[in-house]
Amino acid sequence: MTLELVKRIALGLAIGGGLGAVYQKLVGCRTGACPLLATPIRAILYGAALGLVWALTGRRS
Repeated sequence: MTLELVKRIALGLAIGGGLGAVYQKLVGCRTGACPLLATPIRAILYGAALGLVWALTGRRS
């Protein structure tokens, strides 16, 4: 793994996790019936996973 790839992965995880936390805080699941966003940790993990996918499929320089 190159240093650039490690940076991309870390950045994708951080941005995705942060956006997941913000989404859960602002929109969230009021009833707790939503399987993916019922708790903040699930929203953060889901966001981080999407951020990782975004980081790994992005354009490489």
